[in-house]
Amino acid sequence: MKRTILFVDDDPLVLSALRRMLRGLCGEWEMEFVAGAAEALERMAQMPFDVIVTDMRMPGMNGAELLEEVMRRHPRTVRIILSGYADKDLILKCVNSTHQYLSKPCDSLTIKAAVQRLCAFENPGEDEKLKQWVAQMKRLPSLPSLYVQIVEELNDPSATIEHIGEIVSQDLAMSAQFLKLVNSAFFGLSHTVSSPSEAAAYLGTDTIKALVLSIHTFSQFDDLNGCGFKLDALMHHSLRTAGRAREIAKLEDAGQKIGNECFVGGMLHDIGKLLMAANYPKDYERVTRLVAEEKISHRAAEEKIFDVNHASVGGYLLGLWGLPVTVVEAIALHHAPRRTSSLVFGALAAVHAANAFEYERDADLQSNGDAELDGAYLGELGLTHRVAAWRQTGQTDETSEVCRPSCR
Repeated sequence: MKRTILFVDDDPLVLSALRRMLRGLCGEWEMEFVAGAAEALERMAQMPFDVIVTDMRMPGMNGAELLEEVMRRHPRTVRIILSGYADKDLILKCVNSTHQYLSKPCDSLTIKAAVQRLCAFENPGEDEKLKQWVAQMKRLPSLPSLYVQIVEELNDPSATIEHIGEIVSQDLAMSAQFLKLVNSAFFGLSHTVSSPSEAAAYLGTDTIKALVLSIHTFSQFDDLNGCGFKLDALMHHSLRTAGRAREIAKLEDAGQKIGNECFVGGMLHDIGKLLMAANYPKDYERVTRLVAEEKISHRAAEEKIFDVNHASVGGYLLGLWGLPVTVVEAIALHHAPRRTSSLVFGALAAVHAANAFEYERDADLQSNGDAELDGAYLGELGLTHRVAAWRQTGQTDETSEVCRPSCR
């Protein structure tokens, strides 16, 4: 049975462009295109839709308000924002009503992947609990202005890597972080890189965006002490996981795009822990005690205290921030990879494995079964025989010097 998808935008030229771009999916989807919120609600009253994809900024009722109404009237419909705007206010408006935020320009493969991922493991009960929990957070990290600048620059057809480097160089602290990372053992360069523009050329734009997001997010919570973890340690683990995930992708000849997605997913896979500890520090201390006293995993302890876990929280927020669907999936499912509907090697497999190997390596990390390698999942991918080679990654460690300043 074909999925029914409703696209909403007040600009007729945008609707025409969407029709042309998505023509190849007519065999899989029944698609309708309407010009505004009122028409969308009228059409949804006439027939059910599996998914609604709407622009954000529209006259009258905007996209966030439309999706709030859709959530009330048609709670089982998957709700996606497709917009060229990304800022803190927009994220706050979307938190309670949106499953995924996609940035324009957006190709048909990205839209298809988002719809498939959301429809594949949509759990109405779990989804409602997660949305309610995120909506109650008082400390929601903002998108860094530098990140927004980079995204806007990348959306410009005339964008150059040199200009990206110039944008980064405006932030002296961020520039120092990039230069430390690109000159670290992770990249194995034969010479020292001395400028942000040159660093941008080596790191790639996806890695730059990941570093901006993670460094900025960690810095917003530098007042956290206790709560079961230290910021330095979490950043150290994230950076090592990112490096190993990228190495695994390289071993599989996965290509630069997937390698970058692996690095991004590794850098941000535990961001949900920060959000939980920052918003509910005393409750997160209870999580830590449960892990130690009952010998259960962090994820199980989080679900016992909060009814949600850090992977789901992190994946949900970063979906709203408009990160690629494959990266969001790697973050949301890095402890439960068999929930994916895509049985091919990608960021999820690499981040899941890298995280497990880091728990094996670091005796200070308490796993209690939470970070064990999922052999059944790797068997379904036909990659069990590659585990021994993957485990040999991550032999260098310069992350302490790379990440330390970002956590101050």
